[in-house]
Amino acid sequence: MPTLSPELDLAEAFVQETGRCIFLTGRAGTGKTTFLHHLKHSSAKRLVVTAPTGIAAINAGGVTLHSFFQLPFGPLVPGAGRSGRQYRFSREKQQIIKSLDLVVIDEVSMVRADQLDAVDAVLRRLRRREIPFGGAQLLMIGDLHQLSPVIRDDEWRLLAPHYASPYFFDSHALARTKMVPLELRTVYR
Repeated sequence: MPTLSPELDLAEAFVQETGRCIFLTGRAGTGKTTFLHHLKHSSAKRLVVTAPTGIAAINAGGVTLHSFFQLPFGPLVPGAGRSGRQYRFSREKQQIIKSLDLVVIDEVSMVRADQLDAVDAVLRRLRRREIPFGGAQLLMIGDLHQLSPVIRDDEWRLLAPHYASPYFFDSHALARTKMVPLELRTVYR
């Protein structure tokens, strides 16, 4: 990757050389998307690129968070038990999830805390590791000044006893990590 900024070099080093959870943020035009596309083509890590919506997934060159992790729509109340089809993964999907080194979530500002905890639950269960995200590295990319999570009042009433806010950064799984926040400040547009 051409040297664009010290922040991008630092972000690449953290992703490539550590297993730490990273929140890469910055205003529009700071290189988040460029970094993501570079990472997809150059990283030796086995990775999946996800996003919370179909449009965001297309723009990131990935798949939706819900489709990859087979998450149901609506609130995912901690401890409410999961049953049904959403947690039955094909053998091939199980192998993919078990082999992942890195899970990328683009436009993470739109991901709710309960959704991120559901991703954690899937990864821990299928990878058979009780550490956050089943030991997979998490790279969350987004701008908190842009789109926030969509949550209806009735959904928030169910989740409010469990979360300080609907935002991803208040997920229980993320609280158990030593997330590294990296802010890109140089605007290239």
